[in-house]
Amino acid sequence: MAEPTHSINATGLADILERVLDKGIVIAGDIKIQIADIDLLTIKIRLLVASVDKAMEMGINWWQEDTYLSTKAREKELMAHQDDLMSRLEKLESMNKPL
Repeated sequence: MAEPTHSINATGLADILERVLDKGIVIAGDIKIQIADIDLLTIKIRLLVASVDKAMEMGINWWQEDTYLSTKAREKELMAHQDDLMSRLEKLESMNKPL
């Protein structure tokens, strides 16, 4: 016999997840390793959990410019690289033209 608590728990979890994604949550922390008051290593950890819409509302859209995550960003990078190569090629060709 199935227990009705599973569906209630799943609904509760879905509600919590919906609220977190709608409002967002930030978790921040620092890890610092030091010996004799000399900082050897500092790691800053920042985690933001939010929906894409909420992140965009907050002005967070780094994934749109990341060439590993966005094909548009990758195409833009490739076009810039191609333009640079064409410019360099034209410069080399103009240097090798007979007078």
